[in-house]
Amino acid sequence: MKFITNEPALVLDGTLVVGDLHLGIETEFYKSGFMIPSNIKKIGDRILKMAMENNCKKLILLGDVKHDYHGVSWQEEREIPKFLKKISKRLEVHVTLGNHDGNLRQLAPKKVHIHPTSGFRSGTYFFNHGQSWPGKEFLKTDLIFLGHSHPAIEFRDSLGFRSIEPCWLRCKLDRKKIQDKYKERGVTKEAVVVPAFNPLVGGLPVNRGEGELGPMMKNKVIRLTECDAYLLDGTYLGKVKSL
Repeated sequence: MKFITNEPALVLDGTLVVGDLHLGIETEFYKSGFMIPSNIKKIGDRILKMAMENNCKKLILLGDVKHDYHGVSWQEEREIPKFLKKISKRLEVHVTLGNHDGNLRQLAPKKVHIHPTSGFRSGTYFFNHGQSWPGKEFLKTDLIFLGHSHPAIEFRDSLGFRSIEPCWLRCKLDRKKIQDKYKERGVTKEAVVVPAFNPLVGGLPVNRGEGELGPMMKNKVIRLTECDAYLLDGTYLGKVKSL
């Protein structure tokens, strides 16, 4: 597993893994009175560049590919099919559906592999957006990758200046709670929570108790305060509870 320095992306056995693209978020800004040009093309070019530089043939999108929660915006209907068609010409694309991905199947080319919200297994790894319990197959894997939470760290200086930086989280799993949930033992010991890929999404400071907490966090399978936090440049910050 290789974390790409200064990018919210990782490489795993020749596969590029990213989460929370939220394509089409510009429409929400427009409705609020802010004119922001679409960055969907830039996101696609950035993904393809990283895939080429790291010799990746496969791309896994950890859900929330689109942004509109209630349906499909005019921007998503026009631009997401082009985005996925362009990416899938170069890479084998797999998507595990997130809570913003309603109607994504209708927008995606047939060659894009769409997996249910329960996630999917690939070798010794499992991929799930994070808003729902992973399928039982995850019990047979070594590591689970999650999106959804948009993890970040808030920094404040002595003058009160505030900045928020996206971060990675590496988290131990409570295996007893897993057994209580699934009624069988599993081998999975660790989860990696992936920061949001789209810079317009921003991040939710986990050291201030913020974040989109899925069922694994709400039910203490993952104890957020016990997770290790890393900045995108690789700096280890320590446990969330100490920040």
